[in-house]
Amino acid sequence: MKAAENKMVSARLLNEHGQYDDAVSRAYYAAFHAVQALLLCVGLKAETHSGVRQLFGLHFVQTGKIDRKYAKYLKNLKDDREDGDYGIMTMVEKEDAEAAIQEAKEIIEEIRHKVNIEKPS
Repeated sequence: MKAAENKMVSARLLNEHGQYDDAVSRAYYAAFHAVQALLLCVGLKAETHSGVRQLFGLHFVQTGKIDRKYAKYLKNLKDDREDGDYGIMTMVEKEDAEAAIQEAKEIIEEIRHKVNIEKPS
């Protein structure tokens, strides 16, 4: 979860400095690391990004332990990150970055709530 928090700090700083595509990328990685932490809490580990999303969906979303919207957020974040990192003609706007940061924040908060992890001071 520490990695997730660190990525959120980076996402916010990049967003404040107009680096919207990189802010989206860091927001995705914040959510990604939080989901990895959740999986590790139940003894699961994936080797790939798609594996993390699949295990998250299978063990948490499909079982109703986590609301389906968080899987959608994770997919949105992945897609936006890929567009920003690899798209030649893609322009990530401030609103996109702010939405990504909000979605990542909500994923992290939900995971903290589910596993009862306190936010660091």
